[in-house]
Amino acid sequence: MAEILIQTEGRSLAVAQWGDPDGTPVLSLHGTPGSRLTRPPDEAAIRQAGINLITYDRPGYGASDRAPGRRVVDCVADVEAIVDALGVARFAVTGRSGGGPHALAVAARLPERVARAECVVGAAPADAADLDWTAGMDPENVTEFGWARDGEQVLHRELVRLAATDLQRMAADPAKVVSDEWQLADADRRVLARTDVQRVLGESIREALRPGVWGWVDDDLAFLRPWGFAVTEIRVPVTVRYGSQDVMVPAAHGAWLAGHVPAAEVIVDDGAGHLATPETVVERLIVLAAGVR
Repeated sequence: MAEILIQTEGRSLAVAQWGDPDGTPVLSLHGTPGSRLTRPPDEAAIRQAGINLITYDRPGYGASDRAPGRRVVDCVADVEAIVDALGVARFAVTGRSGGGPHALAVAARLPERVARAECVVGAAPADAADLDWTAGMDPENVTEFGWARDGEQVLHRELVRLAATDLQRMAADPAKVVSDEWQLADADRRVLARTDVQRVLGESIREALRPGVWGWVDDDLAFLRPWGFAVTEIRVPVTVRYGSQDVMVPAAHGAWLAGHVPAAEVIVDDGAGHLATPETVVERLIVLAAGVR
């Protein structure tokens, strides 16, 4: 893994590269909360696949400076600064969970550089007229977005408290990267039982929250306000993938995106929840990379 700091618009962006630095570039956008340390645990598998996996901390997370009031679409300028600094002309982009809307923004606004995009268990716009946005969500998520609707001050206060609880729980038991209060699908519980998954998720979350919770706050607020672009703008090949048993981002979100992203390839993982095994993630990266070569 190699790390660099990139300067853009007076801010620092922390970037990491995993696998083969001369390989096919695939940009992976982390979830919420998350950081540049989100990646498949086996870096050798990424290297063997000939992939240069690029990750970065969204503003306010990890070592990236905060950008107050950011919208989902604002990630596009950051991504463009990153690929310019790395000398990457064309690339694939994937985003999981909170990274999904951001990956769609990049696909919409950088069509000349994005060869293929993927949105995995990503949320739909909160202002979608034909979607009950919180229906099917775990009560923990519904509560969190309720704080966000109450405003930045309330959300920040509650996430400070929640983050402290999460970090204390993980410090006491590294296997507890997700609270037992979540009503997760059995498939998610099986993924979370893996020690390699626990290690990477723990590293990513601790780094995400190291400077505080502002990245998390700004993500939640960005999801609820207008994104700044329409998914109907997208003209590059996109895969929309979601799990039928997901309670973090319910399947209805994936179905909405499938019906509104033009010509999307749609994959519904029956019986799956929000998470995927590391091996499945690497397989998806290989498919994305093949679309760039």
